[in-house]
Amino acid sequence: MSRAQSRDEASAASPFDPPKSPQMNQVQQVLYTGKVRTTGGRDGASRSDDGRLDLQLSQPGGRGEGTNPEQLFAAGWSACFIGAMRRVAQGRRVALPAETAVDAEVDLGTVDDGFCLQARLRISLPGLEPALAQAIVDGAHQTCPYSKATRGNIRVDLVLA
Repeated sequence: MSRAQSRDEASAASPFDPPKSPQMNQVQQVLYTGKVRTTGGRDGASRSDDGRLDLQLSQPGGRGEGTNPEQLFAAGWSACFIGAMRRVAQGRRVALPAETAVDAEVDLGTVDDGFCLQARLRISLPGLEPALAQAIVDGAHQTCPYSKATRGNIRVDLVLA
């Protein structure tokens, strides 16, 4: 094998590199990195590097005392979605109601080749005109990092309560 071939092969994409996609967002500036170590899988434990998260994991619907990845995902997404709605509302010079809430449901299910998630976000923006509330929800779904990460990958239903 020639030296030129070796260099070309070395510069080729690794099978471990993420696929390039024209739709993939590229982070321009990292604002925060959450670091968590999990051991034992769904019947294990997770702990963040700063110790703020330290919990037991259990199988969904099981007898264990811990939470599960679907609940954690639902908690993270719903919190992030409220933040995204707040940002959209500020851009419209509107305050979100103090009673703003998002009830997130994340389903773990099966598909032909294994497992898959689907989700429902039930959003409550009491006191806002329905058209304005819908515009805020739609804008948040475009900007929320969790919504971006799931778009085109899983079924997501947004319900304005």
